[in-house]
Amino acid sequence: MYRDNSLMPKEAVRLVVLGTLIQGGPLRYADLAGTVRHFLDRIMGPSLDLMGTSLEMLRYEGLIEALDGSGMEDNALLGPTAAGRTEFETLMRANVRAPSADGLNKLVIALKLRFLHLLDVDSQREQIDNLVALCETELARLGDLKRTSAGSTGHFDAWLDQDIAQAEERLDWFQALLSRL
Repeated sequence: MYRDNSLMPKEAVRLVVLGTLIQGGPLRYADLAGTVRHFLDRIMGPSLDLMGTSLEMLRYEGLIEALDGSGMEDNALLGPTAAGRTEFETLMRANVRAPSADGLNKLVIALKLRFLHLLDVDSQREQIDNLVALCETELARLGDLKRTSAGSTGHFDAWLDQDIAQAEERLDWFQALLSRL
């Protein structure tokens, strides 16, 4: 994790793998690899930062285990270990870095929302409250930028207005989600 307790790309991949196995149950090696690759590619597009974490490394670290067979060579059925479940909880509680517009943050937020229901309700509320705070911080940053660049030439003001509207919409959505929990 970064110094601010936010996820690095390698840890985001761990979260996809562990969350997928915890949510859906054990999967064959090839099916898990395909599911993880499909999700990551659709959220972020192809990324070299996310390609480096192998299922074999997670097995070596004791986060997932072969329930039959031995691994990639025989398409073993893979499931999370107790250590993997603990790591999942730790990763789910990691911070999201501001601003939320970059690809890694989009992935981390998507993962939190995809697997949020696997946490207890108090932890779910805490995570959504953190995302509300992130949106509020982003809006404050964008508002300051808007004030200091008012009247600039070109298309910057219009683009900034659109970015602010999207941030406000995200904030409203997270606040509504928080009220439903």
